[in-house]
Amino acid sequence: MRTTEEVLDAVGPRLRDVRSRRGMTIAQVSEATGISESTLSRLESGGRRATLELLLRLSTTYRVPLDSLVGAPYTGDPTVHIRPVERDGLIYMSLTNRPGGLQAHKLIIPPSTSSVEPDPQTHAGYEWIYVLNGTLRLVLGDSDLTLHPGEVAEFDTHIPHWLGAAGTTPVELLVLFGRQGERAHLRARTMRGHRAVTRG
Repeated sequence: MRTTEEVLDAVGPRLRDVRSRRGMTIAQVSEATGISESTLSRLESGGRRATLELLLRLSTTYRVPLDSLVGAPYTGDPTVHIRPVERDGLIYMSLTNRPGGLQAHKLIIPPSTSSVEPDPQTHAGYEWIYVLNGTLRLVLGDSDLTLHPGEVAEFDTHIPHWLGAAGTTPVELLVLFGRQGERAHLRARTMRGHRAVTRG
Protein backbone atom coordinates (compact mmCIF):
# COMPACT_ATOMS: atom_id res chain seq x y z
CA MET A 1 0.00 0.00 0.00
CA ARG A 2 1.27 3.46 -0.90
CA THR A 3 2.11 5.99 1.78
CA THR A 4 0.34 9.35 2.02
CA GLU A 5 3.47 11.06 0.67
CA GLU A 6 3.54 8.78 -2.37
CA VAL A 7 -0.14 9.49 -3.10
CA LEU A 8 0.38 13.25 -2.80
CA ASP A 9 3.48 13.14 -5.00
CA ALA A 10 1.47 11.48 -7.76
CA VAL A 11 -1.24 14.18 -7.83
CA GLY A 12 0.76 16.65 -9.94
CA PRO A 13 1.43 14.25 -12.84
CA ARG A 14 -2.22 13.12 -12.72
CA LEU A 15 -3.46 16.72 -12.98
CA ARG A 16 -1.13 17.40 -15.91
CA ASP A 17 -2.23 14.19 -17.65
CA VAL A 18 -5.95 14.93 -17.24
CA ARG A 19 -5.54 18.49 -18.52
CA SER A 20 -3.57 17.23 -21.53
CA ARG A 21 -6.25 14.63 -22.32
CA ARG A 22 -8.90 17.34 -22.15
CA GLY A 23 -6.93 19.40 -24.67
CA MET A 24 -6.87 22.42 -22.35
CA THR A 25 -4.12 24.93 -21.65
CA ILE A 26 -3.25 26.13 -18.15
CA ALA A 27 -4.74 29.49 -19.10
CA GLN A 28 -8.06 27.87 -20.05
CA VAL A 29 -8.17 25.89 -16.80
CA SER A 30 -7.37 29.04 -14.83
CA GLU A 31 -10.26 30.88 -16.47
CA ALA A 32 -12.65 27.98 -15.82
CA THR A 33 -11.68 27.38 -12.19
CA GLY A 34 -10.56 30.78 -10.93
CA ILE A 35 -7.25 29.25 -9.84
CA SER A 36 -4.23 31.31 -10.89
CA GLU A 37 -1.97 30.00 -13.65
CA SER A 38 1.04 30.05 -11.32
CA THR A 39 -0.80 27.91 -8.75
CA LEU A 40 -1.89 25.44 -11.45
CA SER A 41 1.67 25.21 -12.76
CA ARG A 42 3.05 24.57 -9.25
CA LEU A 43 0.37 21.94 -8.59
CA GLU A 44 1.31 20.05 -11.74
CA SER A 45 5.05 20.29 -11.09
CA GLY A 46 4.69 19.18 -7.48
CA GLY A 47 5.81 22.55 -6.13
CA ARG A 48 2.54 22.93 -4.22
CA ARG A 49 0.33 20.41 -2.44
CA ALA A 50 -3.25 20.26 -3.67
CA THR A 51 -5.97 21.16 -1.18
CA LEU A 52 -9.46 19.66 -1.20
CA GLU A 53 -10.91 22.98 -2.40
CA LEU A 54 -8.54 23.10 -5.40
CA LEU A 55 -9.15 19.45 -6.29
CA LEU A 56 -12.93 19.93 -6.16
CA ARG A 57 -12.71 22.84 -8.60
CA LEU A 58 -10.47 20.85 -10.94
CA SER A 59 -12.56 17.68 -10.83
CA THR A 60 -15.64 19.75 -11.71
CA THR A 61 -13.88 21.45 -14.62
CA TYR A 62 -12.36 18.21 -15.95
CA ARG A 63 -15.61 16.31 -15.27
CA VAL A 64 -13.83 13.42 -13.58
CA PRO A 65 -14.36 11.83 -10.14
CA LEU A 66 -12.32 13.41 -7.37
CA ASP A 67 -10.66 10.08 -6.51
CA SER A 68 -9.28 9.79 -10.06
CA LEU A 69 -7.18 12.93 -9.46
CA VAL A 70 -5.54 11.50 -6.36
CA GLY A 71 -5.46 7.84 -7.38
CA ALA A 72 -7.57 6.74 -4.43
CA PRO A 73 -7.65 2.96 -4.04
CA TYR A 74 -10.82 0.96 -4.64
CA THR A 75 -12.69 0.68 -1.35
CA GLY A 76 -14.92 -2.28 -2.14
CA ASP A 77 -18.18 -0.34 -2.23
CA PRO A 78 -20.80 -1.47 -4.77
CA THR A 79 -20.91 1.73 -6.79
CA VAL A 80 -19.44 1.85 -10.29
CA HIS A 81 -15.94 3.32 -10.48
CA ILE A 82 -15.52 4.83 -13.93
CA ARG A 83 -11.94 4.81 -15.18
CA PRO A 84 -11.19 6.90 -18.28
CA VAL A 85 -9.39 5.08 -21.10
CA GLU A 86 -7.63 6.96 -23.89
CA ARG A 87 -7.71 5.43 -27.36
CA ASP A 88 -6.69 7.15 -30.62
CA GLY A 89 -6.75 10.53 -28.88
CA LEU A 90 -10.31 10.05 -27.58
CA ILE A 91 -11.32 9.49 -23.95
CA TYR A 92 -13.77 6.68 -23.22
CA MET A 93 -15.57 6.00 -19.95
CA SER A 94 -17.54 2.76 -19.94
CA LEU A 95 -20.93 3.03 -18.21
CA THR A 96 -21.74 -0.68 -18.54
CA ASN A 97 -19.88 -3.71 -17.30
CA ARG A 98 -21.47 -6.72 -18.92
CA PRO A 99 -20.67 -8.76 -22.05
CA GLY A 100 -22.99 -8.59 -25.03
CA GLY A 101 -26.04 -6.40 -25.51
CA LEU A 102 -25.99 -2.63 -25.75
CA GLN A 103 -22.85 -0.96 -24.44
CA ALA A 104 -22.98 2.56 -22.99
CA HIS A 105 -20.02 4.94 -22.93
CA LYS A 106 -19.28 8.55 -22.23
CA LEU A 107 -16.94 9.83 -24.93
CA ILE A 108 -14.85 13.00 -24.78
CA ILE A 109 -13.32 14.33 -27.99
CA PRO A 110 -10.58 16.98 -27.55
CA PRO A 111 -10.73 20.11 -29.72
CA SER A 112 -7.52 19.07 -31.51
CA THR A 113 -9.67 16.93 -33.84
CA SER A 114 -11.07 20.11 -35.40
CA SER A 115 -7.86 20.41 -37.45
CA VAL A 116 -7.67 16.70 -38.33
CA GLU A 117 -8.73 15.50 -41.75
CA PRO A 118 -11.72 13.15 -41.30
CA ASP A 119 -10.94 9.47 -41.87
CA PRO A 120 -14.34 7.69 -41.87
CA GLN A 121 -14.32 4.05 -40.73
CA THR A 122 -16.84 1.22 -40.82
CA HIS A 123 -17.56 -1.73 -38.53
CA ALA A 124 -20.44 -4.01 -37.64
CA GLY A 125 -23.07 -2.64 -35.30
CA TYR A 126 -25.46 0.21 -34.64
CA GLU A 127 -24.68 3.45 -32.80
CA TRP A 128 -26.73 6.09 -31.01
CA ILE A 129 -25.08 9.29 -29.79
CA TYR A 130 -26.35 12.19 -27.68
CA VAL A 131 -24.35 15.44 -27.48
CA LEU A 132 -23.95 16.55 -23.86
CA ASN A 133 -21.57 19.49 -24.28
CA GLY A 134 -19.63 21.15 -27.09
CA THR A 135 -20.25 20.98 -30.82
CA LEU A 136 -19.85 17.69 -32.66
CA ARG A 137 -18.84 17.25 -36.28
CA LEU A 138 -20.26 13.99 -37.64
CA VAL A 139 -19.16 12.81 -41.07
CA LEU A 140 -21.63 10.10 -42.06
CA GLY A 141 -21.48 8.69 -45.56
CA ASP A 142 -21.74 11.67 -47.93
CA SER A 143 -23.10 13.96 -45.22
CA ASP A 144 -21.11 16.37 -43.04
CA LEU A 145 -23.23 17.30 -40.00
CA THR A 146 -22.86 19.63 -37.02
CA LEU A 147 -24.65 18.62 -33.82
CA HIS A 148 -25.14 20.77 -30.72
CA PRO A 149 -25.97 19.90 -27.08
CA GLY A 150 -29.29 18.06 -26.87
CA GLU A 151 -29.13 16.68 -30.40
CA VAL A 152 -29.08 12.98 -31.25
CA ALA A 153 -27.81 10.89 -34.14
CA GLU A 154 -28.49 7.22 -34.80
CA PHE A 155 -26.87 5.21 -37.59
CA ASP A 156 -25.73 1.82 -38.86
CA THR A 157 -21.96 1.65 -38.35
CA HIS A 158 -21.53 -0.12 -41.72
CA ILE A 159 -21.88 3.44 -43.09
CA PRO A 160 -18.46 5.17 -43.12
CA HIS A 161 -18.45 7.58 -40.17
CA TRP A 162 -16.12 9.90 -38.23
CA LEU A 163 -16.58 11.99 -35.09
CA GLY A 164 -14.67 15.16 -34.23
CA ALA A 165 -14.87 18.46 -32.39
CA ALA A 166 -16.33 21.27 -34.47
CA GLY A 167 -15.16 24.04 -32.16
CA THR A 168 -12.38 25.01 -29.77
CA THR A 169 -13.79 23.16 -26.75
CA PRO A 170 -14.00 19.42 -26.02
CA VAL A 171 -17.12 17.55 -27.10
CA GLU A 172 -18.83 15.25 -24.59
CA LEU A 173 -21.11 12.50 -25.87
CA LEU A 174 -23.26 9.72 -24.49
CA VAL A 175 -22.81 6.75 -26.81
CA LEU A 176 -24.90 3.57 -27.00
CA PHE A 177 -23.43 0.86 -29.19
CA GLY A 178 -25.08 -2.40 -30.18
CA ARG A 179 -23.73 -5.20 -32.26
CA GLN A 180 -25.38 -6.03 -35.56
CA GLY A 181 -29.15 -6.19 -35.23
CA GLU A 182 -29.25 -4.34 -31.90
CA ARG A 183 -30.34 -0.72 -31.81
CA ALA A 184 -31.74 1.78 -29.37
CA HIS A 185 -35.53 2.10 -29.34
CA LEU A 186 -35.82 5.75 -30.22
CA ARG A 187 -38.59 7.91 -31.67
CA ALA A 188 -36.94 10.39 -33.97
CA ARG A 189 -37.26 12.00 -37.36
CA THR A 190 -35.46 9.95 -40.04
CA MET A 191 -33.38 11.89 -42.54
CA ARG A 192 -32.08 10.54 -45.85
CA GLY A 193 -33.04 7.03 -44.80
CA HIS A 194 -30.01 6.22 -42.66
CA ARG A 195 -29.87 8.53 -39.68
CA ALA A 196 -32.06 10.30 -37.20
CA VAL A 197 -31.29 13.67 -35.67
CA THR A 198 -33.52 15.47 -33.18
CA ARG A 199 -33.41 17.77 -30.18
CA GLY A 200 -34.16 16.18 -26.79
